[in-house]
Amino acid sequence: MKNKFFDTSIPKFLLVGVGNTLLSAVIMFALEGLGYWPSTAIAYVAGAVMSFFLNRKFTFQSEAEVGKSALRFALNVAVCYILAYAIAQPLGGMILGAMGVKGVWLERLIKLGGMGLYTVLNYFGQRFFAFKK
Repeated sequence: MKNKFFDTSIPKFLLVGVGNTLLSAVIMFALEGLGYWPSTAIAYVAGAVMSFFLNRKFTFQSEAEVGKSALRFALNVAVCYILAYAIAQPLGGMILGAMGVKGVWLERLIKLGGMGLYTVLNYFGQRFFAFKK
């Protein structure tokens, strides 16, 4: 029986995601002086461009028109980014703040939590929306 939510695209997506995450993390932390939202936004735009091309062909073998899939991909990335980081900031701040984490490490750990949430949301958005068959 074929599982509707989990298939062979997951390991490929995760492999692309490792490269994307490394690129995004380097950019995000290099630009942390710009603040939370600008540093995460710039990092995710750079990672998204790389991910679009790799996931379109390598992960999901999409045959959809490039322009249409690029638009759907961009919408998916934007929604996942806003949701993940809008959830991570207050939730992470509450949990980590209660644990006594403060300052730059509080923001860094919240960003890492946002990255994890973004990854999960983004996989399902790409698979079932951006590159759906």
